[in-house]
Amino acid sequence: MLKMFQAACIGRLEFRQTLPPEDKFLDAGGEKARGSRHGYVRWLGTLFAAFIFLSAVAAPAAPDPNPYFVIKVLDDETGRGVPLVELRTVNNICWWTDSAGIVALNEPDLMGQEVFFHVSSPGYEYSKDFFDNRGLKLRPIAGANVEIKLKRLNIAERLYRITGAGIYRDSVLAGRKVPLQEPLLNGQVTGQDTVIATPYRGKLYWFWGDTDRLSYPLGNFGASGAWSDLPGKGGLEPAAGIDLHYFTDKSGFCKAMCPEPNKNLRWIEGLLTVKDAAGQERLVARVAHVRDLGHMEGWYLMVFNDEKECFEPIQHWDAKEGHDSAHPFQASVNGKTYAYWYPDWRVPAQLEALKDLATYEAYTCVSGDGKLHGGETALDRDSAGLPKYSWKRGGDRLTAANFRKLTEAGKLRQSDGCFQLTDIETGEALLRGRGSVFWNEYEQRWVMIITGKAGEIWFSQADTPTGPWIFARRILTHGQYNFYNPTQHPFFDQEGGRIIYFEGTYTAAFSDAPSKTPRYDYNQIMYRLRLDDPRLCLPVPVYRVTEQDGTSRYLLREGVDAEQAWPRVQAIPFFAVAPRNFRTGLIPVYSVTAGNGTRFQTIPSPGLKPLFYALPAGNASATNNAGFSPGLLTSLLDEAEAANVLGHPPVPASRGSIPPKPASGICRVWRNPMTILPLDYQVQPLAALPK
Repeated sequence: MLKMFQAACIGRLEFRQTLPPEDKFLDAGGEKARGSRHGYVRWLGTLFAAFIFLSAVAAPAAPDPNPYFVIKVLDDETGRGVPLVELRTVNNICWWTDSAGIVALNEPDLMGQEVFFHVSSPGYEYSKDFFDNRGLKLRPIAGANVEIKLKRLNIAERLYRITGAGIYRDSVLAGRKVPLQEPLLNGQVTGQDTVIATPYRGKLYWFWGDTDRLSYPLGNFGASGAWSDLPGKGGLEPAAGIDLHYFTDKSGFCKAMCPEPNKNLRWIEGLLTVKDAAGQERLVARVAHVRDLGHMEGWYLMVFNDEKECFEPIQHWDAKEGHDSAHPFQASVNGKTYAYWYPDWRVPAQLEALKDLATYEAYTCVSGDGKLHGGETALDRDSAGLPKYSWKRGGDRLTAANFRKLTEAGKLRQSDGCFQLTDIETGEALLRGRGSVFWNEYEQRWVMIITGKAGEIWFSQADTPTGPWIFARRILTHGQYNFYNPTQHPFFDQEGGRIIYFEGTYTAAFSDAPSKTPRYDYNQIMYRLRLDDPRLCLPVPVYRVTEQDGTSRYLLREGVDAEQAWPRVQAIPFFAVAPRNFRTGLIPVYSVTAGNGTRFQTIPSPGLKPLFYALPAGNASATNNAGFSPGLLTSLLDEAEAANVLGHPPVPASRGSIPPKPASGICRVWRNPMTILPLDYQVQPLAALPK
């Protein structure tokens, strides 16, 4: 109809162009003819105006330009978008980048104006101006884009938020492509606490603690869960994200994965797969039943029901121990597979064994049955009077709290513990926090990701699951915010373990955070860590091994393994840097057999490879090119066959170094603060993924 009307109007216009001059109208009909002509022209004008109006109404409107000014914040090293970056104006209007590092801005009072944005993010920084302001001026214009680059201070790289609402909110507003199927709201989840995850029957299963919802202040306190496909088998690459498929109820909100007992809080503290009596793979969880943070109601062992998509209890214990988030790993000992709930607590990886607390073993120095008896507790000791650790079936675990009680009772010293994490930069002792321990193929050692002070995450490594855990490096911080219960995901390891992934709970709880970060608070954030980063170079034990003739040799773990010499390890006199981790600023040290023993030298000999690398023997207060502060944790190493470590208090010769004597050293090595040998050397790691 519109086209017919347009054609008619066009025809009238063409006819108008052929009308005779006005005087011809006069000749033909005088005033009457003039009036008819003017009336026709007025009618034609009205018709044309109607045509214009109808065309404007009926024609499709031109698409509006994107109304958002898009700011993308990048990691200047990797070029990847940085989540959790705050942009704040001088009048305190704030935005936070989404998981792609994007802010989509459309503020009527700011558009077209020159605006200063303060730029801040924990673990990252923007350069300062003359007045120490970290930020820049931008002019927000609809449809325009700008990129900002930040310097990363953290060793670990922040990748994306895993849970909660609006993970890619600003990217969606900006019309950008996003990796997730549900980038805005998934399972009606707005917040989730503490993740536990494991592969199960060809997929990844994820479970969390308390979960917040949109529709009411109280959410799910019976644990929530989801599954995702494995990378390469339908799932996203771990650097891109995780497509979670939540187990939900009729309302669409994630349902309780531990519906019974239907009271109090239920927290999954450990998750693993084992075979049942029929050889069927089963998903098993240890679940804490908690009235509140200070009151335990007991523990349950639960098995996942695949048809009902929830856990069902098969065993209950009245144990009143506090909750302690666990991320089990499995390993083989003399051909038998064990599930290690913690590095110092294990159980045969069989469903029936998991149900019986008498089958659980503690790595302890408590004598007899390994049970604690307060101040009357007796300890196993060796011929030198030092605590002697072993696995005790049914024994009590030496948790940080239990170990502290024994030190307060005068039964143990701090140097008698398996876990003595120390800041490699400052020498400050770290509190024993929560985290995970898994075997790493690239390092060929056990790797620990663990909390320190609120918001800090630390990296450490050891030759065996039980240690020695000595030196650690901080890999990230969250400023005043907290980041707790971290865990590595070994099923995401890449490049043979060179790249690992871990996550934790970002929350204002138990911290000095002045306010809660919108959308991010009480949710999980994924990080990536490259283990070939030179800053992760940590000293490793140098073992003194006794030969059959009574002489001593010195080997690193690789050498002890190759010679199956673990039973002959006598001591760890000091720590040094393994040859594969050589860094500029370190010097090679060679072990040379001489007479009845061994001596060290820094001068190369034909066909001789360095045993380890160490710091120069020079100024102990200077920080060298290797990034270590030698005066804090190191001592001079004598070239004599006894391998004296000089400059620190002596410890018994059977475990540490011989008492120091005045001498000049050839290099500086790291002192061993332990008086024990916490070596679970019989353990053999299993593959991270089931075959």
